[in-house]
Amino acid sequence: MKKKVVLAFSGGLDTTYCAKYLSEDLGYELHTAIVNTGGFSKEELADIEKKAYELGVTSHTTLDIIEKYYAECVKYMVYGNILRNNTYPLSVSAERVFQAMAIAEHAKKVGATAVAHGSTGAGNDQVRFDVVFMIMNPGIEIITPIRDMKLSREAEIGYLKKKGVVRDWSKAAYSINVGIWGTSVGGKETLTSDKTLPESAFPTQVTKTGEEEIELEFEKGQLVGLNGKRMKSTDAIVELNKLVAPYGIGRDIHVGDTIIGIKGRVGFEAAAPMVIIKAHHTLEKHTLTKWQMYWKEQLGNWYGNFVHEGQFLEPVMRNIETFLEDTQVNVTGKVKVFAAPYRFHVIGIESAHDLMSAKFGKYGEENNAWSGDDVKGFSKIFGNQTMIYHRVNEDVSSK
Repeated sequence: MKKKVVLAFSGGLDTTYCAKYLSEDLGYELHTAIVNTGGFSKEELADIEKKAYELGVTSHTTLDIIEKYYAECVKYMVYGNILRNNTYPLSVSAERVFQAMAIAEHAKKVGATAVAHGSTGAGNDQVRFDVVFMIMNPGIEIITPIRDMKLSREAEIGYLKKKGVVRDWSKAAYSINVGIWGTSVGGKETLTSDKTLPESAFPTQVTKTGEEEIELEFEKGQLVGLNGKRMKSTDAIVELNKLVAPYGIGRDIHVGDTIIGIKGRVGFEAAAPMVIIKAHHTLEKHTLTKWQMYWKEQLGNWYGNFVHEGQFLEPVMRNIETFLEDTQVNVTGKVKVFAAPYRFHVIGIESAHDLMSAKFGKYGEENNAWSGDDVKGFSKIFGNQTMIYHRVNEDVSSK
Protein backbone atom coordinates (compact mmCIF):
# COMPACT_ATOMS: atom_id res chain seq x y z
CA MET A 1 0.00 0.00 0.00
CA LYS A 2 1.39 3.37 -1.02
CA LYS A 3 2.15 5.97 1.62
CA LYS A 4 0.10 9.15 1.35
CA VAL A 5 1.54 12.66 1.00
CA VAL A 6 -0.27 16.01 0.93
CA LEU A 7 1.33 18.68 -1.25
CA ALA A 8 0.58 22.41 -0.98
CA PHE A 9 -0.15 22.93 -4.68
CA SER A 10 -0.45 26.23 -6.58
CA GLY A 11 -0.10 25.00 -10.14
CA GLY A 12 3.18 26.86 -10.63
CA LEU A 13 6.49 25.42 -11.74
CA ASP A 14 7.84 24.48 -8.30
CA THR A 15 4.74 22.65 -7.08
CA THR A 16 4.19 21.00 -10.47
CA TYR A 17 7.73 19.60 -10.24
CA CYS A 18 7.04 18.41 -6.69
CA ALA A 19 3.83 16.68 -7.79
CA LYS A 20 5.60 14.63 -10.47
CA TYR A 21 8.60 13.89 -8.29
CA LEU A 22 6.54 12.74 -5.30
CA SER A 23 4.18 10.49 -7.26
CA GLU A 24 6.47 9.05 -9.94
CA ASP A 25 9.97 9.12 -8.44
CA LEU A 26 9.15 8.53 -4.78
CA GLY A 27 5.99 6.49 -5.37
CA TYR A 28 3.63 8.32 -3.00
CA GLU A 29 -0.14 8.40 -3.25
CA LEU A 30 -0.42 12.11 -3.94
CA HIS A 31 -3.12 14.42 -2.56
CA THR A 32 -2.89 18.11 -3.45
CA ALA A 33 -4.54 21.12 -1.82
CA ILE A 34 -4.69 24.83 -2.63
CA VAL A 35 -5.38 27.19 0.28
CA ASN A 36 -7.39 30.30 -0.58
CA THR A 37 -6.78 33.31 1.67
CA GLY A 38 -8.53 35.69 -0.68
CA GLY A 39 -6.15 35.66 -3.62
CA PHE A 40 -7.87 33.39 -6.14
CA SER A 41 -10.94 33.76 -8.34
CA LYS A 42 -13.28 30.81 -8.99
CA GLU A 43 -11.81 30.52 -12.47
CA GLU A 44 -8.24 30.39 -11.18
CA LEU A 45 -9.14 27.75 -8.58
CA ALA A 46 -10.85 25.65 -11.26
CA ASP A 47 -7.75 25.90 -13.49
CA ILE A 48 -5.46 24.82 -10.62
CA GLU A 49 -7.72 21.82 -9.92
CA LYS A 50 -7.66 20.87 -13.61
CA LYS A 51 -3.85 21.01 -13.68
CA ALA A 52 -3.62 18.88 -10.54
CA TYR A 53 -5.73 16.08 -11.99
CA GLU A 54 -3.81 16.24 -15.27
CA LEU A 55 -0.73 15.38 -13.20
CA GLY A 56 -2.47 12.23 -11.95
CA VAL A 57 -3.15 13.16 -8.32
CA THR A 58 -5.44 10.94 -6.26
CA SER A 59 -7.39 13.93 -4.95
CA HIS A 60 -7.31 17.70 -5.07
CA THR A 61 -9.01 19.99 -2.56
CA THR A 62 -9.60 23.73 -2.35
CA LEU A 63 -9.37 24.89 1.25
CA ASP A 64 -11.19 28.22 1.59
CA ILE A 65 -10.08 29.85 4.84
CA ILE A 66 -10.74 33.56 4.17
CA GLU A 67 -13.16 33.99 7.09
CA LYS A 68 -10.97 31.93 9.45
CA TYR A 69 -7.89 33.91 8.44
CA TYR A 70 -9.70 37.19 9.12
CA ALA A 71 -11.28 36.12 12.43
CA GLU A 72 -8.14 34.53 13.88
CA CYS A 73 -5.43 36.85 12.59
CA VAL A 74 -6.27 39.81 10.35
CA LYS A 75 -8.59 41.50 12.85
CA TYR A 76 -5.85 41.34 15.51
CA MET A 77 -3.39 42.91 13.09
CA VAL A 78 -5.90 45.75 12.71
CA TYR A 79 -6.35 46.02 16.49
CA GLY A 80 -2.56 46.24 16.83
CA ASN A 81 -2.15 48.65 13.85
CA ILE A 82 0.62 46.29 12.78
CA LEU A 83 3.10 47.50 10.18
CA ARG A 84 6.42 45.68 10.23
CA ASN A 85 9.23 48.22 10.43
CA ASN A 86 6.47 50.86 10.25
CA THR A 87 5.97 49.89 6.60
CA TYR A 88 4.60 46.45 5.75
CA PRO A 89 1.16 45.10 6.83
CA LEU A 90 2.39 41.46 6.83
CA SER A 91 0.38 40.64 3.73
CA VAL A 92 2.10 37.34 2.85
CA SER A 93 3.79 36.64 6.20
CA ALA A 94 0.49 36.04 7.96
CA GLU A 95 -1.29 34.15 5.20
CA ARG A 96 1.56 31.65 4.78
CA VAL A 97 1.12 30.55 8.41
CA PHE A 98 -2.59 29.98 7.87
CA GLN A 99 -1.98 28.15 4.62
CA ALA A 100 0.42 25.85 6.45
CA MET A 101 -2.13 25.26 9.22
CA ALA A 102 -4.82 24.37 6.67
CA ILE A 103 -2.49 21.91 4.89
CA ALA A 104 -1.54 20.33 8.22
CA GLU A 105 -5.22 19.79 9.10
CA HIS A 106 -5.93 18.37 5.66
CA ALA A 107 -3.03 15.94 6.01
CA LYS A 108 -4.65 14.58 9.18
CA LYS A 109 -7.98 14.09 7.40
CA VAL A 110 -6.34 12.30 4.50
CA GLY A 111 -4.27 10.14 6.82
CA ALA A 112 -1.00 11.22 5.21
CA THR A 113 2.37 10.15 6.55
CA ALA A 114 4.10 13.08 4.83
CA VAL A 115 3.51 16.69 3.81
CA ALA A 116 5.34 18.60 1.09
CA HIS A 117 5.84 22.17 -0.06
CA GLY A 118 7.74 23.83 -2.90
CA SER A 119 9.73 26.40 -0.91
CA THR A 120 13.33 27.12 -1.76
CA GLY A 121 16.07 27.33 0.86
CA ALA A 122 16.47 31.09 0.55
CA GLY A 123 13.35 32.59 2.10
CA ASN A 124 10.98 32.82 5.06
CA ASP A 125 8.24 30.51 3.79
CA GLN A 126 10.27 27.32 4.30
CA VAL A 127 10.50 28.08 8.03
CA ARG A 128 6.84 29.02 8.37
CA PHE A 129 5.67 25.78 6.73
CA ASP A 130 8.16 23.58 8.58
CA VAL A 131 7.41 25.06 12.00
CA VAL A 132 3.64 24.70 11.63
CA PHE A 133 3.91 21.15 10.28
CA MET A 134 6.18 20.07 13.14
CA ILE A 135 3.85 21.59 15.74
CA MET A 136 0.56 20.35 14.32
CA ASN A 137 1.76 16.99 12.91
CA PRO A 138 4.59 15.86 15.22
CA GLY A 139 6.79 13.26 13.60
CA ILE A 140 5.33 13.65 10.12
CA GLU A 141 7.83 13.59 7.26
CA ILE A 142 8.34 16.98 5.57
CA ILE A 143 9.46 16.70 1.95
CA THR A 144 10.93 19.74 0.17
CA PRO A 145 12.48 18.71 -3.18
CA ILE A 146 13.27 22.21 -4.46
CA ARG A 147 15.09 23.15 -1.27
CA ASP A 148 16.85 19.84 -0.68
CA MET A 149 18.14 19.42 -4.23
CA LYS A 150 18.82 23.15 -4.80
CA LEU A 151 17.03 22.90 -8.12
CA SER A 152 17.30 25.64 -10.73
CA ARG A 153 14.34 26.69 -12.81
CA GLU A 154 16.00 25.18 -15.86
CA ALA A 155 16.46 21.83 -14.12
CA GLU A 156 12.80 21.75 -13.11
CA ILE A 157 11.63 22.53 -16.66
CA GLY A 158 13.93 19.90 -18.13
CA TYR A 159 12.62 17.26 -15.72
CA LEU A 160 8.97 18.08 -16.49
CA LYS A 161 9.57 17.96 -20.24
CA LYS A 162 10.99 14.46 -19.85
CA LYS A 163 7.86 13.54 -17.90
CA GLY A 164 5.68 14.80 -20.74
CA VAL A 165 4.30 17.84 -18.94
CA VAL A 166 3.62 20.46 -21.60
CA ARG A 167 3.16 24.00 -20.29
CA ASP A 168 4.18 27.52 -21.18
CA TRP A 169 6.81 28.06 -18.52
CA SER A 170 7.83 31.50 -19.78
CA LYS A 171 8.50 33.17 -16.47
CA ALA A 172 6.74 36.41 -15.70
CA ALA A 173 9.06 39.28 -14.88
CA TYR A 174 7.58 39.54 -11.37
CA SER A 175 6.45 37.11 -8.70
CA ILE A 176 2.98 38.06 -7.41
CA ASN A 177 1.29 36.67 -4.28
CA VAL A 178 -2.26 37.90 -3.73
CA GLY A 179 -4.36 37.67 -0.57
CA ILE A 180 -7.15 39.57 1.17
CA TRP A 181 -4.60 41.50 3.28
CA GLY A 182 -2.43 42.63 0.37
CA THR A 183 -0.23 41.55 -2.50
CA SER A 184 3.53 41.03 -2.53
CA VAL A 185 5.54 41.89 -5.65
CA GLY A 186 9.04 40.49 -6.17
CA GLY A 187 11.33 41.15 -9.11
CA LYS A 188 14.87 42.00 -10.18
CA GLU A 189 14.64 45.44 -8.56
CA THR A 190 13.82 44.02 -5.13
CA LEU A 191 17.03 41.97 -5.26
CA THR A 192 18.97 45.25 -5.16
CA SER A 193 19.26 47.97 -2.53
CA ASP A 194 18.95 50.98 -4.82
CA LYS A 195 16.21 50.30 -7.37
CA THR A 196 12.44 50.63 -7.15
CA LEU A 197 9.68 48.70 -8.88
CA PRO A 198 8.33 50.17 -12.11
CA GLU A 199 4.69 51.13 -12.45
CA SER A 200 3.99 48.10 -14.63
CA ALA A 201 5.08 45.68 -11.88
CA PHE A 202 2.06 46.39 -9.70
CA PRO A 203 -0.99 44.24 -10.42
CA THR A 204 -3.44 47.14 -10.01
CA GLN A 205 -2.71 49.95 -12.43
CA VAL A 206 -3.60 53.58 -11.67
CA THR A 207 -6.84 54.24 -13.52
CA LYS A 208 -8.61 56.64 -11.14
CA THR A 209 -8.23 60.40 -11.33
CA GLY A 210 -9.69 63.18 -9.23
CA GLU A 211 -10.37 62.78 -5.54
CA GLU A 212 -13.07 61.50 -3.18
CA GLU A 213 -14.04 61.10 0.45
CA ILE A 214 -14.69 57.61 1.81
CA GLU A 215 -16.38 56.90 5.12
CA LEU A 216 -15.22 53.85 7.06
CA GLU A 217 -17.40 52.59 9.90
CA PHE A 218 -15.81 50.66 12.77
CA GLU A 219 -17.49 48.70 15.51
CA LYS A 220 -15.30 47.57 18.41
CA GLY A 221 -12.23 47.90 16.21
CA GLN A 222 -13.59 46.02 13.19
CA LEU A 223 -14.45 47.57 9.84
CA VAL A 224 -18.19 46.95 9.38
CA GLY A 225 -19.28 49.52 6.81
CA LEU A 226 -18.34 51.74 3.88
CA ASN A 227 -20.05 54.98 2.82
CA GLY A 228 -23.10 54.26 4.95
CA LYS A 229 -23.53 50.64 3.86
CA ARG A 230 -23.06 47.95 6.52
CA MET A 231 -21.34 44.68 5.54
CA LYS A 232 -19.24 41.91 7.02
CA SER A 233 -15.61 42.80 7.55
CA THR A 234 -14.10 40.62 4.82
CA ASP A 235 -16.50 42.11 2.25
CA ALA A 236 -15.66 45.61 3.47
CA ILE A 237 -11.93 44.96 2.98
CA VAL A 238 -12.51 43.72 -0.58
CA GLU A 239 -14.82 46.65 -1.44
CA LEU A 240 -12.46 49.23 0.04
CA ASN A 241 -9.60 47.78 -1.99
CA LYS A 242 -11.66 48.21 -5.16
CA LEU A 243 -12.20 51.85 -4.26
CA VAL A 244 -8.63 52.85 -3.38
CA ALA A 245 -6.24 50.48 -5.20
CA PRO A 246 -6.89 52.13 -8.60
CA TYR A 247 -5.47 55.36 -7.09
CA GLY A 248 -2.11 53.64 -6.60
CA ILE A 249 -2.51 53.88 -2.83
CA GLY A 250 -0.73 51.40 -0.56
CA ARG A 251 2.34 50.70 -2.69
CA ASP A 252 5.79 50.51 -1.15
CA ILE A 253 8.94 48.42 -0.78
CA HIS A 254 9.63 46.79 2.58
CA VAL A 255 13.18 46.16 3.77
CA GLY A 256 13.39 43.75 6.67
CA ASP A 257 15.19 41.01 8.54
CA THR A 258 14.29 37.52 7.39
CA ILE A 259 13.86 34.60 9.76
CA ILE A 260 17.04 33.03 8.38
CA GLY A 261 19.10 36.09 9.25
CA ILE A 262 19.61 37.95 5.98
CA LYS A 263 18.12 41.26 4.86
CA GLY A 264 15.41 41.14 2.22
CA ARG A 265 13.35 43.53 0.11
CA VAL A 266 9.84 42.96 -1.16
CA GLY A 267 7.43 45.23 -2.97
CA PHE A 268 3.79 45.23 -2.01
CA GLU A 269 0.42 46.64 -2.90
CA ALA A 270 -1.90 46.84 0.12
CA ALA A 271 -4.36 49.64 -0.52
CA ALA A 272 -7.18 48.56 1.81
CA PRO A 273 -4.92 47.43 4.69
CA MET A 274 -2.97 50.71 4.71
CA VAL A 275 -6.14 52.84 4.72
CA ILE A 276 -7.82 50.65 7.36
CA ILE A 277 -4.84 50.70 9.71
CA LYS A 278 -4.44 54.49 9.43
CA ALA A 279 -8.16 55.09 9.93
CA HIS A 280 -8.36 52.64 12.83
CA HIS A 281 -5.31 54.14 14.52
CA THR A 282 -6.80 57.63 14.25
CA LEU A 283 -10.08 56.45 15.79
CA GLU A 284 -8.11 54.87 18.64
CA LYS A 285 -6.24 58.12 19.30
CA HIS A 286 -9.62 59.70 19.99
CA THR A 287 -11.14 56.87 22.05
CA LEU A 288 -8.30 55.25 24.07
CA THR A 289 -6.18 56.55 26.92
CA LYS A 290 -2.48 57.25 26.40
CA TRP A 291 -1.51 54.14 28.39
CA GLN A 292 -3.82 51.93 26.38
CA MET A 293 -2.18 53.32 23.24
CA TYR A 294 1.30 52.80 24.68
CA TRP A 295 0.87 49.15 25.67
CA LYS A 296 -1.03 48.33 22.47
CA GLU A 297 1.94 49.55 20.46
CA GLN A 298 4.40 47.41 22.44
CA LEU A 299 2.33 44.23 22.28
CA GLY A 300 1.23 44.87 18.70
CA ASN A 301 4.87 44.94 17.60
CA TRP A 302 5.55 41.67 19.42
CA TYR A 303 2.46 40.07 17.89
CA GLY A 304 3.46 41.14 14.38
CA ASN A 305 7.00 39.84 14.83
CA PHE A 306 5.77 36.42 16.01
CA VAL A 307 3.32 36.19 13.08
CA HIS A 308 6.09 37.11 10.65
CA GLU A 309 8.43 34.46 12.04
CA GLY A 310 5.88 31.64 11.92
CA GLN A 311 5.27 31.55 15.69
CA PHE A 312 1.51 32.10 15.49
CA LEU A 313 0.82 28.91 17.50
CA GLU A 314 2.93 30.06 20.48
CA PRO A 315 0.46 30.27 23.44
CA VAL A 316 1.50 33.83 24.33
CA MET A 317 -0.19 34.93 21.09
CA ARG A 318 -3.58 34.04 22.55
CA ASN A 319 -2.73 36.13 25.63
CA ILE A 320 -1.83 39.13 23.46
CA GLU A 321 -5.03 38.68 21.42
CA THR A 322 -7.07 38.81 24.64
CA PHE A 323 -5.44 42.11 25.55
CA LEU A 324 -5.84 43.58 22.07
CA GLU A 325 -9.51 42.63 21.86
CA ASP A 326 -10.23 44.08 25.29
CA THR A 327 -8.83 47.46 24.19
CA GLN A 328 -11.36 47.66 21.35
CA VAL A 329 -14.54 47.94 23.47
CA ASN A 330 -14.92 51.66 22.76
CA VAL A 331 -13.23 51.82 19.34
CA THR A 332 -16.50 52.45 17.55
CA GLY A 333 -17.27 55.27 15.15
CA LYS A 334 -16.91 56.66 11.65
CA VAL A 335 -13.71 57.81 9.99
CA LYS A 336 -13.61 60.02 6.90
CA VAL A 337 -10.70 59.46 4.53
CA PHE A 338 -9.57 61.61 1.59
CA ALA A 339 -8.27 59.65 -1.41
CA ALA A 340 -6.54 60.82 -4.58
CA PRO A 341 -3.90 59.39 -6.96
CA TYR A 342 -0.93 58.04 -4.94
CA ARG A 343 -2.05 59.54 -1.62
CA PHE A 344 -4.65 59.53 1.12
CA HIS A 345 -5.14 61.04 4.54
CA VAL A 346 -7.64 60.87 7.40
CA ILE A 347 -9.96 63.88 7.53
CA GLY A 348 -11.51 63.21 10.92
CA ILE A 349 -13.74 60.96 13.04
CA GLU A 350 -17.14 60.83 14.68
CA SER A 351 -17.61 58.69 17.78
CA ALA A 352 -19.80 58.64 20.87
CA HIS A 353 -16.63 57.56 22.72
CA ASP A 354 -14.51 60.51 21.54
CA LEU A 355 -12.39 61.64 24.52
CA MET A 356 -11.79 64.97 22.79
CA SER A 357 -14.99 66.23 24.39
CA ALA A 358 -15.70 69.99 24.50
CA LYS A 359 -17.33 69.67 27.93
CA PHE A 360 -13.86 69.26 29.48
CA GLY A 361 -12.02 71.87 27.47
CA LYS A 362 -10.72 72.92 24.06
CA TYR A 363 -7.02 72.22 23.59
CA GLY A 364 -4.99 75.43 23.57
CA GLU A 365 -8.06 77.64 24.03
CA GLU A 366 -10.17 77.15 27.16
CA ASN A 367 -10.56 74.82 30.13
CA ASN A 368 -13.91 73.92 31.67
CA ALA A 369 -13.11 71.15 34.17
CA TRP A 370 -10.24 72.78 36.13
CA SER A 371 -8.96 76.16 37.24
CA GLY A 372 -5.66 77.93 36.77
CA ASP A 373 -4.83 77.31 40.42
CA ASP A 374 -5.43 73.59 39.90
CA VAL A 375 -2.82 73.56 37.14
CA LYS A 376 -0.34 75.57 39.21
CA GLY A 377 -0.54 73.04 42.04
CA PHE A 378 -0.39 70.09 39.66
CA SER A 379 2.66 71.48 37.84
CA LYS A 380 4.49 72.00 41.14
CA ILE A 381 3.95 68.41 42.26
CA PHE A 382 4.46 66.98 38.75
CA GLY A 383 7.98 68.42 38.52
CA ASN A 384 8.84 68.02 42.20
CA GLN A 385 11.13 64.97 42.05
CA THR A 386 13.10 66.29 39.07
CA MET A 387 13.51 69.64 40.87
CA ILE A 388 14.85 67.83 43.95
CA TYR A 389 17.30 65.84 41.82
CA HIS A 390 18.79 68.96 40.23
CA ARG A 391 18.91 70.92 43.51
CA VAL A 392 20.66 68.09 45.40
CA ASN A 393 23.24 67.51 42.68
CA GLU A 394 23.87 71.19 42.16
CA ASP A 395 24.59 71.48 45.88
CA VAL A 396 27.00 68.49 45.74
CA SER A 397 28.86 69.78 42.68
CA SER A 398 29.30 73.25 44.20
CA LYS A 399 31.22 71.93 47.21
